[in-house]
Amino acid sequence: MTDRTTVKRAPTGTAGIDRRLIPPMMLGSVLNPINSTVIAVALVPIGAAFGAPPAQTAWLVSALYLATALGQPIVGRLIDIFGPRRLFLVSTSLVGVAGVVGTLAPGIGVLIAARVLLGFGTCAGYPAAMALLRSEAARTGKDSPAGLLTALAVANQTIAVIGPLLGGLLIGLGGWRSTFALNIPLAAVAVTLGALRLPKQRAGATVRGRVAAQIDLPGMGLFAAMLFSLLLFLMNLHASSWYLPVITVAAGAAFAVRELRAATPFIDLRVLSGNAPLLATYGRALVAYVVSYAFLYGFTQWTEESYGLDPFHAGLVQIPMFLVGIGVSVVAGRSSGVLGKLLLGGAGQIVACALMLTLTADSPLWTLLLLAVIFGVPQGSNNLALQNSVYFQSDPERTASSAGLLRTFAYLGSMVASSATAASFGQHASTSGMHHLAWIMLGAGVLYLLITVLDRSLRRVTPEPAQPAPKA
Repeated sequence: MTDRTTVKRAPTGTAGIDRRLIPPMMLGSVLNPINSTVIAVALVPIGAAFGAPPAQTAWLVSALYLATALGQPIVGRLIDIFGPRRLFLVSTSLVGVAGVVGTLAPGIGVLIAARVLLGFGTCAGYPAAMALLRSEAARTGKDSPAGLLTALAVANQTIAVIGPLLGGLLIGLGGWRSTFALNIPLAAVAVTLGALRLPKQRAGATVRGRVAAQIDLPGMGLFAAMLFSLLLFLMNLHASSWYLPVITVAAGAAFAVRELRAATPFIDLRVLSGNAPLLATYGRALVAYVVSYAFLYGFTQWTEESYGLDPFHAGLVQIPMFLVGIGVSVVAGRSSGVLGKLLLGGAGQIVACALMLTLTADSPLWTLLLLAVIFGVPQGSNNLALQNSVYFQSDPERTASSAGLLRTFAYLGSMVASSATAASFGQHASTSGMHHLAWIMLGAGVLYLLITVLDRSLRRVTPEPAQPAPKA
Protein backbone atom coordinates (compact mmCIF):
# COMPACT_ATOMS: atom_id res chain seq x y z
CA MET A 1 0.00 0.00 0.00
CA THR A 2 1.42 3.39 -0.95
CA ASP A 3 1.91 5.83 1.91
CA ARG A 4 -0.39 8.70 0.96
CA THR A 5 0.87 10.92 3.76
CA THR A 6 4.06 11.87 1.90
CA VAL A 7 2.73 14.12 -0.80
CA LYS A 8 4.26 15.75 -3.82
CA ARG A 9 4.30 19.50 -3.73
CA ALA A 10 5.65 22.54 -5.46
CA PRO A 11 5.59 26.22 -4.61
CA THR A 12 2.15 27.46 -3.71
CA GLY A 13 -0.06 29.64 -5.84
CA THR A 14 -1.86 29.24 -9.14
CA ALA A 15 1.13 29.61 -11.48
CA GLY A 16 0.80 27.19 -14.35
CA ILE A 17 -2.86 26.45 -13.67
CA ASP A 18 -5.14 27.22 -16.60
CA ARG A 19 -6.87 30.33 -15.29
CA ARG A 20 -9.81 29.83 -17.65
CA LEU A 21 -10.91 26.98 -15.38
CA ILE A 22 -11.18 29.17 -12.29
CA PRO A 23 -14.59 30.85 -12.97
CA PRO A 24 -16.56 27.62 -13.63
CA MET A 25 -14.78 25.91 -10.71
CA MET A 26 -15.68 28.70 -8.29
CA LEU A 27 -19.25 29.14 -9.50
CA GLY A 28 -19.93 25.40 -9.49
CA SER A 29 -18.55 24.94 -5.97
CA VAL A 30 -20.70 27.74 -4.44
CA LEU A 31 -24.04 26.65 -5.91
CA ASN A 32 -24.62 24.36 -2.94
CA PRO A 33 -23.81 26.85 -0.15
CA ILE A 34 -25.89 29.52 -1.92
CA ASN A 35 -28.95 27.30 -1.80
CA SER A 36 -28.13 26.14 1.74
CA THR A 37 -28.11 29.67 3.15
CA VAL A 38 -30.60 31.63 1.03
CA ILE A 39 -33.45 29.36 2.10
CA ALA A 40 -32.98 30.28 5.78
CA VAL A 41 -34.82 33.59 5.43
CA ALA A 42 -37.44 32.19 3.04
CA LEU A 43 -38.93 29.52 5.32
CA VAL A 44 -41.35 31.83 7.12
CA PRO A 45 -42.83 33.47 3.98
CA ILE A 46 -43.09 30.08 2.28
CA GLY A 47 -44.95 28.67 5.27
CA ALA A 48 -47.28 31.67 5.25
CA ALA A 49 -47.92 31.33 1.51
CA PHE A 50 -48.93 27.67 1.68
CA GLY A 51 -50.20 27.43 5.24
CA ALA A 52 -47.39 25.00 6.02
CA PRO A 53 -46.21 24.57 9.65
CA PRO A 54 -42.51 24.64 10.55
CA ALA A 55 -42.44 20.82 10.60
CA GLN A 56 -43.15 20.87 6.85
CA THR A 57 -40.99 23.82 5.84
CA ALA A 58 -38.05 22.23 7.69
CA TRP A 59 -38.01 19.63 4.93
CA LEU A 60 -36.96 22.36 2.51
CA VAL A 61 -33.65 22.39 4.39
CA SER A 62 -33.39 18.66 5.06
CA ALA A 63 -34.27 17.65 1.48
CA LEU A 64 -31.24 19.45 0.09
CA TYR A 65 -28.94 18.02 2.78
CA LEU A 66 -30.18 14.48 2.17
CA ALA A 67 -29.79 14.73 -1.60
CA THR A 68 -26.36 16.32 -1.35
CA ALA A 69 -25.00 13.92 1.26
CA LEU A 70 -26.10 11.02 -0.92
CA GLY A 71 -25.20 12.50 -4.28
CA GLN A 72 -21.74 13.96 -3.63
CA PRO A 73 -19.77 10.69 -3.51
CA ILE A 74 -21.87 9.13 -6.30
CA VAL A 75 -21.42 12.07 -8.65
CA GLY A 76 -17.80 12.28 -7.56
CA ARG A 77 -17.23 8.68 -8.61
CA LEU A 78 -18.85 9.37 -11.96
CA ILE A 79 -16.49 12.33 -12.37
CA ASP A 80 -13.54 10.05 -11.61
CA ILE A 81 -14.72 7.75 -14.42
CA PHE A 82 -16.01 10.12 -17.08
CA GLY A 83 -14.18 13.33 -16.24
CA PRO A 84 -15.59 16.56 -14.79
CA ARG A 85 -16.97 18.20 -17.93
CA ARG A 86 -19.98 15.99 -18.66
CA LEU A 87 -21.09 15.63 -15.05
CA PHE A 88 -20.64 19.35 -14.44
CA LEU A 89 -22.81 20.27 -17.42
CA VAL A 90 -25.54 17.76 -16.58
CA SER A 91 -25.68 18.69 -12.89
CA THR A 92 -25.65 22.44 -13.35
CA SER A 93 -28.39 22.09 -15.96
CA LEU A 94 -30.42 20.30 -13.31
CA VAL A 95 -29.94 23.33 -11.03
CA GLY A 96 -31.65 25.46 -13.67
CA VAL A 97 -34.52 22.98 -13.99
CA ALA A 98 -34.93 23.02 -10.19
CA GLY A 99 -35.02 26.80 -10.29
CA VAL A 100 -37.89 26.75 -12.77
CA VAL A 101 -39.79 24.09 -10.79
CA GLY A 102 -39.37 26.01 -7.54
CA THR A 103 -40.36 29.33 -9.07
CA LEU A 104 -43.60 27.89 -10.46
CA ALA A 105 -44.34 25.46 -7.61
CA PRO A 106 -48.05 25.31 -6.70
CA GLY A 107 -47.52 23.74 -3.28
CA ILE A 108 -45.05 22.78 -0.58
CA GLY A 109 -44.63 19.24 -1.94
CA VAL A 110 -43.38 20.50 -5.31
CA LEU A 111 -41.05 22.91 -3.52
CA ILE A 112 -39.52 20.05 -1.58
CA ALA A 113 -39.07 18.14 -4.85
CA ALA A 114 -37.32 21.22 -6.29
CA ARG A 115 -34.96 21.25 -3.32
CA VAL A 116 -34.14 17.59 -3.91
CA LEU A 117 -33.31 18.44 -7.53
CA LEU A 118 -31.13 21.30 -6.30
CA GLY A 119 -29.35 18.94 -3.95
CA PHE A 120 -28.45 16.53 -6.72
CA GLY A 121 -27.79 19.35 -9.18
CA THR A 122 -25.23 21.02 -6.93
CA CYS A 123 -23.37 17.76 -6.26
CA ALA A 124 -20.90 18.07 -9.13
CA GLY A 125 -19.42 21.51 -8.44
CA TYR A 126 -17.03 20.72 -5.58
CA PRO A 127 -15.88 17.24 -6.72
CA ALA A 128 -15.37 18.60 -10.24
CA ALA A 129 -13.22 21.43 -8.90
CA MET A 130 -11.05 19.01 -6.92
CA ALA A 131 -10.70 16.71 -9.93
CA LEU A 132 -9.70 19.63 -12.15
CA LEU A 133 -7.07 20.70 -9.62
CA ARG A 134 -5.67 17.17 -9.62
CA SER A 135 -5.55 16.98 -13.44
CA GLU A 136 -3.95 20.43 -13.65
CA ALA A 137 -1.36 19.37 -11.07
CA ALA A 138 -0.49 16.35 -13.23
CA ARG A 139 -0.32 18.52 -16.35
CA THR A 140 1.86 21.26 -14.84
CA GLY A 141 3.89 19.18 -12.37
CA LYS A 142 2.79 21.41 -9.48
CA ASP A 143 0.88 19.33 -6.96
CA SER A 144 0.28 22.01 -4.35
CA PRO A 145 -2.38 24.42 -5.64
CA ALA A 146 -2.67 26.06 -2.23
CA GLY A 147 -3.88 29.31 -3.76
CA LEU A 148 -6.86 27.71 -5.46
CA LEU A 149 -7.66 25.45 -2.51
CA THR A 150 -7.74 28.56 -0.34
CA ALA A 151 -9.89 30.38 -2.89
CA LEU A 152 -12.42 27.52 -2.84
CA ALA A 153 -12.63 27.64 0.96
CA VAL A 154 -12.94 31.43 1.04
CA ALA A 155 -15.59 31.44 -1.70
CA ASN A 156 -17.75 28.98 0.23
CA GLN A 157 -17.40 30.95 3.47
CA THR A 158 -18.15 34.24 1.71
CA ILE A 159 -21.39 32.79 0.41
CA ALA A 160 -22.27 31.75 3.96
CA VAL A 161 -21.99 35.42 4.94
CA ILE A 162 -23.94 36.98 2.09
CA GLY A 163 -26.43 34.13 1.52
CA PRO A 164 -29.04 35.20 4.11
CA LEU A 165 -28.57 38.87 3.22
CA LEU A 166 -28.99 38.07 -0.49
CA GLY A 167 -32.08 36.02 0.32
CA GLY A 168 -33.61 38.89 2.24
CA LEU A 169 -32.91 41.29 -0.62
CA LEU A 170 -34.44 38.95 -3.19
CA ILE A 171 -37.55 38.38 -1.07
CA GLY A 172 -37.95 42.13 -0.65
CA LEU A 173 -37.73 42.67 -4.40
CA GLY A 174 -39.68 39.71 -5.77
CA GLY A 175 -40.99 37.50 -2.97
CA TRP A 176 -39.77 34.10 -1.83
CA ARG A 177 -40.05 32.63 -5.34
CA SER A 178 -37.11 34.80 -6.39
CA THR A 179 -34.83 32.70 -4.14
CA PHE A 180 -35.56 29.76 -6.45
CA ALA A 181 -35.51 31.86 -9.64
CA LEU A 182 -31.95 32.92 -8.74
CA ASN A 183 -30.80 29.45 -9.80
CA ILE A 184 -31.92 29.95 -13.39
CA PRO A 185 -29.33 32.61 -14.37
CA LEU A 186 -26.68 31.02 -12.14
CA ALA A 187 -27.13 27.68 -13.89
CA ALA A 188 -27.13 29.34 -17.31
CA VAL A 189 -23.81 31.05 -16.59
CA ALA A 190 -22.31 27.90 -15.07
CA VAL A 191 -23.33 25.72 -18.03
CA THR A 192 -22.00 28.29 -20.50
CA LEU A 193 -18.67 28.61 -18.72
CA GLY A 194 -18.42 24.85 -18.35
CA ALA A 195 -19.13 24.23 -22.02
CA LEU A 196 -16.62 26.84 -23.14
CA ARG A 197 -13.78 26.26 -20.70
CA LEU A 198 -13.81 22.78 -19.16
CA PRO A 199 -11.53 20.36 -20.99
CA LYS A 200 -13.13 17.62 -23.03
CA GLN A 201 -12.42 14.06 -21.97
CA ARG A 202 -10.53 12.17 -24.61
CA ALA A 203 -12.17 8.96 -25.72
CA GLY A 204 -10.74 5.99 -23.89
CA ALA A 205 -8.62 8.12 -21.56
CA THR A 206 -10.48 7.06 -18.45
CA VAL A 207 -13.33 4.73 -19.28
CA ARG A 208 -12.24 1.15 -19.80
CA GLY A 209 -14.37 -1.96 -19.94
CA ARG A 210 -18.12 -2.06 -19.57
CA VAL A 211 -19.74 1.11 -18.35
CA ALA A 212 -22.05 -0.73 -15.95
CA ALA A 213 -19.09 -2.42 -14.28
CA GLN A 214 -17.25 0.89 -13.97
CA ILE A 215 -20.19 2.65 -12.38
CA ASP A 216 -21.07 -0.19 -9.94
CA LEU A 217 -24.80 0.47 -9.81
CA PRO A 218 -25.50 -2.18 -7.12
CA GLY A 219 -22.88 -0.64 -4.86
CA MET A 220 -24.33 2.83 -5.34
CA GLY A 221 -27.84 1.56 -4.62
CA LEU A 222 -26.80 -0.13 -1.37
CA PHE A 223 -24.82 2.94 -0.35
CA ALA A 224 -27.89 5.08 -1.00
CA ALA A 225 -30.11 2.83 1.12
CA MET A 226 -27.57 2.81 3.97
CA LEU A 227 -27.01 6.56 4.00
CA PHE A 228 -30.64 7.56 3.42
CA SER A 229 -31.95 5.43 6.30
CA LEU A 230 -29.18 6.70 8.60
CA LEU A 231 -29.88 10.34 7.80
CA LEU A 232 -33.62 9.89 8.28
CA PHE A 233 -32.97 8.34 11.70
CA LEU A 234 -30.63 11.16 12.73
CA MET A 235 -33.24 13.70 11.68
CA ASN A 236 -35.95 12.05 13.80
CA LEU A 237 -34.52 10.28 16.84
CA HIS A 238 -37.61 8.50 18.12
CA ALA A 239 -38.45 5.00 19.30
CA SER A 240 -40.98 4.62 16.48
CA SER A 241 -38.09 4.91 13.99
CA TRP A 242 -36.36 1.77 15.31
CA TYR A 243 -36.51 0.12 11.90
CA LEU A 244 -34.30 2.78 10.27
CA PRO A 245 -31.02 1.80 11.99
CA VAL A 246 -31.88 -1.85 11.23
CA ILE A 247 -32.10 -0.95 7.55
CA THR A 248 -28.85 1.00 7.87
CA VAL A 249 -26.96 -1.95 9.35
CA ALA A 250 -28.40 -4.44 6.84
CA ALA A 251 -27.69 -2.19 3.85
CA GLY A 252 -24.21 -1.42 5.23
CA ALA A 253 -23.35 -5.11 5.56
CA ALA A 254 -24.61 -5.84 2.05
CA PHE A 255 -22.69 -2.82 0.76
CA ALA A 256 -19.43 -4.04 2.35
CA VAL A 257 -19.84 -7.52 0.88
CA ARG A 258 -20.61 -6.09 -2.55
CA GLU A 259 -17.69 -3.65 -2.58
CA LEU A 260 -15.17 -6.25 -1.42
CA ARG A 261 -16.21 -8.55 -4.25
CA ALA A 262 -16.70 -5.99 -7.04
CA ALA A 263 -14.02 -5.73 -9.71
CA THR A 264 -14.42 -1.95 -9.88
CA PRO A 265 -16.17 -0.93 -6.64
CA PHE A 266 -17.98 2.35 -6.12
CA ILE A 267 -15.96 2.87 -2.93
CA ASP A 268 -12.84 0.72 -2.80
CA LEU A 269 -13.04 -0.42 0.82
CA ARG A 270 -9.71 -2.22 0.62
CA VAL A 271 -7.89 0.94 -0.41
CA LEU A 272 -9.92 3.11 1.96
CA SER A 273 -9.32 0.82 4.93
CA GLY A 274 -5.60 0.94 4.19
CA ASN A 275 -5.61 4.73 4.03
CA ALA A 276 -5.82 5.54 7.74
CA PRO A 277 -4.93 9.23 7.27
CA LEU A 278 -7.91 9.76 4.95
CA LEU A 279 -10.25 7.91 7.34
CA ALA A 280 -9.00 10.14 10.17
CA THR A 281 -9.75 13.19 8.02
CA TYR A 282 -13.33 12.00 7.48
CA GLY A 283 -13.69 11.46 11.23
CA ARG A 284 -12.38 14.95 11.92
CA ALA A 285 -14.82 16.37 9.38
CA LEU A 286 -17.78 14.71 11.09
CA VAL A 287 -16.98 15.97 14.60
CA ALA A 288 -15.91 19.41 13.34
CA TYR A 289 -19.25 19.95 11.66
CA VAL A 290 -21.10 18.74 14.73
CA VAL A 291 -19.54 21.69 16.57
CA SER A 292 -19.95 24.14 13.69
CA TYR A 293 -23.60 23.43 12.87
CA ALA A 294 -24.62 23.17 16.52
CA PHE A 295 -23.31 26.68 17.05
CA LEU A 296 -24.74 28.03 13.80
CA TYR A 297 -28.29 26.85 14.49
CA GLY A 298 -28.48 25.98 18.20
CA PHE A 299 -26.72 29.04 19.58
CA THR A 300 -28.63 31.33 17.22
CA GLN A 301 -31.91 29.84 18.40
CA TRP A 302 -30.90 30.53 22.02
CA THR A 303 -30.03 34.16 21.24
CA GLU A 304 -33.57 34.67 19.93
CA GLU A 305 -35.66 32.69 22.43
CA SER A 306 -33.75 33.24 25.67
CA TYR A 307 -31.41 36.17 25.12
CA GLY A 308 -34.13 38.24 23.47
CA LEU A 309 -32.61 39.25 20.12
CA ASP A 310 -34.83 39.59 17.09
CA PRO A 311 -33.94 37.42 14.04
CA PHE A 312 -32.12 40.27 12.27
CA HIS A 313 -29.81 41.04 15.20
CA ALA A 314 -29.35 37.33 15.95
CA GLY A 315 -28.05 37.00 12.39
CA LEU A 316 -25.74 39.97 12.84
CA VAL A 317 -24.17 38.29 15.87
CA GLN A 318 -23.03 35.48 13.55
CA ILE A 319 -21.36 37.81 11.04
CA PRO A 320 -18.05 38.11 12.99
CA MET A 321 -17.64 34.33 12.85
CA PHE A 322 -17.79 34.26 9.07
CA LEU A 323 -15.61 37.35 8.62
CA VAL A 324 -12.92 36.00 10.95
CA GLY A 325 -13.20 32.63 9.22
CA ILE A 326 -12.50 34.22 5.85
CA GLY A 327 -9.52 36.09 7.29
CA VAL A 328 -8.09 32.96 8.90
CA SER A 329 -8.49 31.03 5.63
CA VAL A 330 -6.65 33.72 3.67
CA VAL A 331 -3.78 33.91 6.14
CA ALA A 332 -3.52 30.17 6.81
CA GLY A 333 -3.85 29.42 3.10
CA ARG A 334 -0.41 30.85 2.48
CA SER A 335 0.99 27.67 4.00
CA SER A 336 0.40 24.29 2.36
CA GLY A 337 0.76 22.32 5.62
CA VAL A 338 -2.27 21.00 7.46
CA LEU A 339 -1.14 20.05 10.98
CA GLY A 340 -0.90 23.62 12.26
CA LYS A 341 -4.32 24.49 10.85
CA LEU A 342 -5.89 21.42 12.45
CA LEU A 343 -4.36 22.14 15.86
CA LEU A 344 -5.47 25.77 15.67
CA GLY A 345 -8.99 24.72 14.73
CA GLY A 346 -9.19 22.13 17.50
CA ALA A 347 -7.98 24.55 20.15
CA GLY A 348 -10.36 27.24 18.89
CA GLN A 349 -13.35 24.91 19.18
CA ILE A 350 -12.51 23.99 22.78
CA VAL A 351 -12.03 27.61 23.88
CA ALA A 352 -15.28 28.68 22.20
CA CYS A 353 -17.33 25.84 23.71
CA ALA A 354 -15.89 26.59 27.17
CA LEU A 355 -16.97 30.23 26.76
CA MET A 356 -20.48 29.10 25.79
CA LEU A 357 -20.78 27.39 29.18
CA THR A 358 -20.35 30.73 30.94
CA LEU A 359 -23.09 32.60 29.06
CA THR A 360 -26.49 33.39 30.51
CA ALA A 361 -29.45 35.52 29.47
CA ASP A 362 -27.87 38.38 31.45
CA SER A 363 -24.47 38.23 29.73
CA PRO A 364 -23.40 41.47 28.00
CA LEU A 365 -23.73 41.56 24.23
CA TRP A 366 -19.99 41.86 23.74
CA THR A 367 -19.51 38.35 25.12
CA LEU A 368 -21.75 36.96 22.34
CA LEU A 369 -19.72 38.85 19.76
CA LEU A 370 -16.49 37.61 21.32
CA LEU A 371 -17.80 34.05 21.10
CA ALA A 372 -18.57 34.53 17.40
CA VAL A 373 -15.06 35.90 16.83
CA ILE A 374 -13.46 32.89 18.55
CA PHE A 375 -15.63 30.46 16.60
CA GLY A 376 -14.42 32.13 13.41
CA VAL A 377 -10.93 30.74 13.97
CA PRO A 378 -11.89 27.03 13.65
CA GLN A 379 -14.47 27.97 10.99
CA GLY A 380 -11.69 29.16 8.70
CA SER A 381 -8.88 26.88 9.81
CA ASN A 382 -10.76 23.56 9.87
CA ASN A 383 -12.51 23.96 6.51
CA LEU A 384 -9.27 24.72 4.73
CA ALA A 385 -7.26 22.00 6.49
CA LEU A 386 -9.86 19.29 5.84
CA GLN A 387 -10.10 20.23 2.17
CA ASN A 388 -6.31 20.23 1.74
CA SER A 389 -6.02 16.94 3.61
CA VAL A 390 -8.41 15.15 1.28
CA TYR A 391 -6.62 16.52 -1.77
CA PHE A 392 -3.25 15.18 -0.65
CA GLN A 393 -4.36 11.96 1.08
CA SER A 394 -6.78 10.57 -1.49
CA ASP A 395 -6.03 8.22 -4.35
CA PRO A 396 -5.41 10.50 -7.37
CA GLU A 397 -7.77 8.36 -9.46
CA ARG A 398 -10.56 8.86 -6.91
CA THR A 399 -10.04 12.51 -6.01
CA ALA A 400 -13.59 13.56 -6.92
CA SER A 401 -15.34 10.75 -5.06
CA SER A 402 -13.05 11.27 -2.04
CA ALA A 403 -13.98 14.96 -2.03
CA GLY A 404 -17.63 13.98 -2.27
CA LEU A 405 -17.27 11.70 0.75
CA LEU A 406 -15.80 14.60 2.71
CA ARG A 407 -19.00 16.57 2.11
CA THR A 408 -21.06 13.49 3.05
CA PHE A 409 -19.33 13.22 6.42
CA ALA A 410 -19.80 16.96 6.90
CA TYR A 411 -23.55 16.59 6.35
CA LEU A 412 -23.61 13.63 8.73
CA GLY A 413 -22.11 15.99 11.28
CA SER A 414 -24.82 18.54 10.55
CA MET A 415 -27.51 15.90 11.12
CA VAL A 416 -25.93 14.87 14.43
CA ALA A 417 -25.80 18.54 15.41
CA SER A 418 -29.47 18.94 14.53
CA SER A 419 -30.42 15.94 16.67
CA ALA A 420 -28.25 17.14 19.56
CA THR A 421 -29.83 20.60 19.36
CA ALA A 422 -33.36 19.17 19.39
CA ALA A 423 -32.54 16.88 22.32
CA SER A 424 -30.92 19.71 24.30
CA PHE A 425 -33.67 22.29 23.79
CA GLY A 426 -36.89 20.30 23.61
CA GLN A 427 -39.73 22.80 23.25
CA HIS A 428 -37.74 25.88 24.25
CA ALA A 429 -34.16 27.07 23.68
CA SER A 430 -33.40 27.69 27.35
CA THR A 431 -30.05 28.64 28.84
CA SER A 432 -29.74 25.24 30.55
CA GLY A 433 -30.41 23.59 27.21
CA MET A 434 -27.75 25.75 25.56
CA HIS A 435 -25.27 24.69 28.24
CA HIS A 436 -26.20 21.04 27.66
CA LEU A 437 -25.56 21.53 23.93
CA ALA A 438 -22.24 23.26 24.73
CA TRP A 439 -21.08 20.18 26.70
CA ILE A 440 -21.86 17.98 23.69
CA MET A 441 -19.97 20.40 21.45
CA LEU A 442 -17.05 20.48 23.86
CA GLY A 443 -16.87 16.69 23.80
CA ALA A 444 -16.81 16.74 20.00
CA GLY A 445 -14.11 19.43 20.07
CA VAL A 446 -11.92 17.39 22.41
CA LEU A 447 -12.41 14.32 20.19
CA TYR A 448 -11.40 16.38 17.16
CA LEU A 449 -8.19 17.50 18.85
CA LEU A 450 -7.38 13.96 20.01
CA ILE A 451 -7.81 12.56 16.49
CA THR A 452 -5.43 15.24 15.27
CA VAL A 453 -2.77 14.87 17.98
CA LEU A 454 -2.74 11.07 17.72
CA ASP A 455 -2.54 11.10 13.90
CA ARG A 456 1.21 10.71 13.38
CA SER A 457 0.82 10.69 9.62
CA LEU A 458 0.26 14.47 9.70
CA ARG A 459 3.84 14.89 10.88
CA ARG A 460 5.20 12.94 7.92
CA VAL A 461 3.80 15.25 5.27
CA THR A 462 6.86 16.43 3.37
CA PRO A 463 7.02 18.63 0.26
CA GLU A 464 8.38 17.07 -2.88
CA PRO A 465 8.37 18.37 -6.43
CA ALA A 466 5.63 16.82 -8.50
CA GLN A 467 6.30 15.12 -11.80
CA PRO A 468 4.27 16.19 -14.84
CA ALA A 469 2.06 13.59 -16.40
CA PRO A 470 3.56 11.80 -19.44
CA LYS A 471 2.38 13.07 -22.76
CA ALA A 472 0.00 10.89 -24.68
